[in-house]
Amino acid sequence: MPYREADSQEIRTASTTNEIKGGIKMSSSIYQNKVNSLSKEIQRLEAKRADFSKQIAAKKKSAVTLSSSLRNAKGSSLTSKLNQINKLENDAANLEGKRAEVEKQISRKQVDLNNANTSLQKELAKEAKKQQEEVQKSQKRIQDNYNKQIRKLQQELTSKVAAQTKLISQNEMIKQDDIQYDVFISHASEDKETFVKPFVDELKKLDIVVWYDNDTIKWGDSIRKKIDEGLRNSRFGIVVISNDFIRKYWTNHELDGLFNLEESGVSRILPIWHNITKAEVVRFSPSLGAKMALSTAVMTPEEIAIQVKEILK
Repeated sequence: MPYREADSQEIRTASTTNEIKGGIKMSSSIYQNKVNSLSKEIQRLEAKRADFSKQIAAKKKSAVTLSSSLRNAKGSSLTSKLNQINKLENDAANLEGKRAEVEKQISRKQVDLNNANTSLQKELAKEAKKQQEEVQKSQKRIQDNYNKQIRKLQQELTSKVAAQTKLISQNEMIKQDDIQYDVFISHASEDKETFVKPFVDELKKLDIVVWYDNDTIKWGDSIRKKIDEGLRNSRFGIVVISNDFIRKYWTNHELDGLFNLEESGVSRILPIWHNITKAEVVRFSPSLGAKMALSTAVMTPEEIAIQVKEILK
């Protein structure tokens, strides 16, 4: 898929998925809040129970200490100590009663927490299933729309090819037997090693007949004449657009020839962006920037060659 269309498809899919997530009412939050609230309440009650246990232990310890001193006590001192022991034991009993009540509350809250956790898990499972169903529906809608657009583009392409064939026949501008090359490679010499040469090698592996200056222009040949012959006798013109391409005289001459042939319905320009941004292409040629292009930033020479083979079919 051409690189700009692939990016657009990915953005549309991600955007739709985010809309689905935002649109599903997350009722599980109600159960989650309840779980959080019960957990905090149980923690509070456990801290209260621990405090009661601490107080009970202190009371009993004091009572034991006083009991051990009774053998040496007499008269009012003995009575006072007995009263103190009695009070400590009563206080400890009261605290144990309160602790027992807190333990009952903890038990009840624990049951409520278990129930809330069970409800939360069920609701999360339901919401996950619903979200998955919505995503699948959305993806199907996107795929259906994408297939519809592809069919439309294929129909438009078929119509354009038919119109082009009719125009060629009517004007007798070129005969099928005159076409010697499948593609004409227009490029800057600075881009040969980084992309063009490996790309041409991949095209040849696929039995694509290529007009390539290194193969075609020999010592002593007229460069302009050879280029014009190549442009005239090629089905497609592949333009490797880079900053070096923009600055070159011969590449601009080739591009002018390709545009003239395209307007006459003889050939078609296939742009490839190489180490250049869309803004730079548009500044150089708005009409060229508006064409669907492949990019060496996201595709290998082999992958682009395969795309050329598909077009030639």
